[in-house]
Amino acid sequence: MQLWPLTDPEPMYVALNGGTAVYHDNPNAALIDTWTEWTIDLQEFAAQGVNLANVNTIAIGFGDKNNLQPGGSGMVLFDDIRLYRPTP
Repeated sequence: MQLWPLTDPEPMYVALNGGTAVYHDNPNAALIDTWTEWTIDLQEFAAQGVNLANVNTIAIGFGDKNNLQPGGSGMVLFDDIRLYRPTP
């Protein structure tokens, strides 16, 4: 992920199937200006009731997923969204 700073500090989230979001550990993730890897343990989604055997959509956003507000600007580039098998 490469971020060109957005205008406001905002948390970043990922949601599967439109469900509850998993938020980045850094609440100011929108201000990061270098390539940064974010690894999310899929159990964080499973613990929220996401059926990991039936994922149809992925959403990436900034702010509070349940209280979206208009505004903000900037550019965010995402690459290498992957699913890794657990290490044995």
